[in-house]
Amino acid sequence: MDTALPRTVPGERPGPGRAGWNSLLPLDPNPLLTRPSDLVRAHRLAGLLRGGTVRFRDLHRLERTVSDLLVFRLEDRAADPLVVKHPRSARAAGSLTHGCAALRELAGDDRVGEWRRLLPPAEELRYEGRLLLVAERCLPGVEADVLLRRTPGRTLPLAVAALDTVAALHRATGRPERADRRTADWVDTRLTVLTEEVPWCAGARGATAVRALRDRLHGGLAGRTLTTAWTHGDYHPGNILVDEESGALSGVIDWADARPDGPCAVDSYLFVLTLRQQRERRELGRIVADAVRRGGLLPEDRDLLARSDVPPPGQEPDEALLPLLTWLWHVAGNAAKSARYGRSRRWVTGNVVPVLTEVARR
Repeated sequence: MDTALPRTVPGERPGPGRAGWNSLLPLDPNPLLTRPSDLVRAHRLAGLLRGGTVRFRDLHRLERTVSDLLVFRLEDRAADPLVVKHPRSARAAGSLTHGCAALRELAGDDRVGEWRRLLPPAEELRYEGRLLLVAERCLPGVEADVLLRRTPGRTLPLAVAALDTVAALHRATGRPERADRRTADWVDTRLTVLTEEVPWCAGARGATAVRALRDRLHGGLAGRTLTTAWTHGDYHPGNILVDEESGALSGVIDWADARPDGPCAVDSYLFVLTLRQQRERRELGRIVADAVRRGGLLPEDRDLLARSDVPPPGQEPDEALLPLLTWLWHVAGNAAKSARYGRSRRWVTGNVVPVLTEVARR
């Protein structure tokens, strides 16, 4: 093993003197600045993985993600193509470890059945107990968000296929559960993440809005029964692989937010909301804020969700309840993965502030 690889840096919040400057930095790392060092590191990681020399031309689609990962494809003659993910912070290492554990559990769950073909086989490479990388075998197909940008006319059949597929996983592993018994986990824990990671949420206006959201979710979930099951937790078009000719799903990737007892509605609602986000090219928070303002989703989105396995939209006292719960899971999940989110003024003003401000007005 090459012990000269730099140790990952914990992804904690910056010291007091740096917070203001960091809030002005872009959310996405600049590839022009990071690519030279990232390419060298990817080359060394690939050599460790293959146990020998790897050519630079075997490295493809190199990127440093918002969630503190260095990701690239390794395509050489030694074996099948791999997607390699290297954590650049302690948080990223934790997310990768959780995702690998979820994939192992799912693959070993007899209830899952044919769903196993959609799971990417993944292996961890560690050194002295520290996670160096995760290598996933490339599954066939193209990311659904890429396909829909090229051929937007395929949105409806692809969305139906995606919702049907995740519903099959929910049916195979799910059971009804009283929602008010899970609010400490589903709501309170995630609101605490926002308060700790997003400075605006700890201020006077933010704290008031967070309390208003907590009361609304607690009140709306009281007395309700929802299905809990294996949930992906970040089920959006970018994490779905599709056969370009048939339109059938060929893989579901990035399981860092998966859990065996999540509320199924989060998967279905997030897919529909992010589908609209892609079509309108707006931040998710502004789309959810609009839903809160009007008291529910747009008719087109309600019709799509009616094809899924979640409670039929339009039959709840608070039609914005499940969009709000889904939004909370999404933004809190991102904020927990990387300190970059909470420090980004653009992300906070586009995804957090609009929703909480609208909830506080009600």
